[in-house]
Amino acid sequence: MAVTVIRNTRVFQTMPPFEVLENVDVVISGDKITAVGKNAGSDVKADKVIDGDGKTVIPGNVCGHHHYYSGLSRGMLISAGPQTDFIQVLKEWWWRLDRGLDEESCYYSSLICSLDAIAAGTTSVIDHHASPNYIADSLSAIAHGMEETGLRGMTCYEVTDRNYGMKEVRDGVAENVRFAHEVDRRRKAGENVLCDAMIGGHAQFTIPDEGLELMGKACDETGRGVHIHVAEDKYDVVSCHHYHNMDIVDRLDRFGLLRDNALLVHGLHINAHEIELLNERGCFFAHNARSNMNNHVGYCKGLTDVKNLIIGTDGCGGNMFEELKIAFFKHKDEGGPWWPADFLTALSRGNVLMEKYFKDARLGRIEKGYKADLDILDYHNPTPMVAANAPGHFVWGMSTNCVESVMVNGDLLYENRRFTKVDADEIYAKAAEVAAKVWKKVDKIQP
Repeated sequence: MAVTVIRNTRVFQTMPPFEVLENVDVVISGDKITAVGKNAGSDVKADKVIDGDGKTVIPGNVCGHHHYYSGLSRGMLISAGPQTDFIQVLKEWWWRLDRGLDEESCYYSSLICSLDAIAAGTTSVIDHHASPNYIADSLSAIAHGMEETGLRGMTCYEVTDRNYGMKEVRDGVAENVRFAHEVDRRRKAGENVLCDAMIGGHAQFTIPDEGLELMGKACDETGRGVHIHVAEDKYDVVSCHHYHNMDIVDRLDRFGLLRDNALLVHGLHINAHEIELLNERGCFFAHNARSNMNNHVGYCKGLTDVKNLIIGTDGCGGNMFEELKIAFFKHKDEGGPWWPADFLTALSRGNVLMEKYFKDARLGRIEKGYKADLDILDYHNPTPMVAANAPGHFVWGMSTNCVESVMVNGDLLYENRRFTKVDADEIYAKAAEVAAKVWKKVDKIQP
């Protein structure tokens, strides 16, 4: 079992209670932190010693909602029709892109999204996948990309009927269940599993009652929770009222989908009753500020009332330093009452959801017994940094420019700003070739 010591460093606990420890050693044995304190590593026979002088060690960030299938879309050159509302954006852009994906493009999307996340100091990503013409085994391709880079994460297939009706619904549910069982088999065989499963759903307006019922049964069978978009746009709310005569969260509850390991995403237009219900059920709720602004779908006025709030990007990359800044600034622009500590608490809470799936893991602190998922930052604070103001340093001062090294599960994936497990230059070059092929295919797909 390899032993690493980060010597004479500063530790900033980004999960409450916030704490700043100066001039301490962090000792890592295998995949876990075994000691933190002054001179804790002085008598340890280490395989690797990292000089932490002038550095800051923090728990790795968590992206609470991502779309890896968007990884090859950056700057995508295709002919598209009008995109004057959210549904047109989906039809003209994203629903054409996902229909153009195959095994190769899903795999390379996963690789580059994982590398981007790691370089940004993100050690865990919760993915939400779609590739309607490549459903069976698609989650294994996503998981392969995550695990090859060394990232911790979860993925699921977003169940929908938007292309092929109930066959597509059944195939999506089947893929979620298949992958969950694959993860369970690997764990039982003693493998080191870094990518777990959820039960995905696109949004209620593309899932019929039979589909939600099948998703509920899949949750029962696998022990996983649902991961679904909720009220991202007012259309979703109106659709649910029109066709089902009820609020969205009530509809999900009707099929037993509101559980303490469920993840509801966006929720811009849910009402006070729905927030109370999801809080009562212990659900998690992912806020995605950049995506909401980009799609011009509004602002979640009930954000501060959500108990288990986490932070995601909805496919806008894996840079959580950037996401948290924008989430905070947008909140203040809306006249919101929260401060950096509130948003950093939400960001760190992603670890609580991850622990519900990685049941043998404690995540989110630089502390004895916790998994060694951490960042080493080269952050030069121009003002004193203590527990009371450290979240302000995170929002106002820290960025990906500070990320020097990243460790996941005790494995140093990124050291002195270079990847250690894979040839990143080769992967990015190949991804560009794959993206060009995908764009040509997508350009021929009709909305």
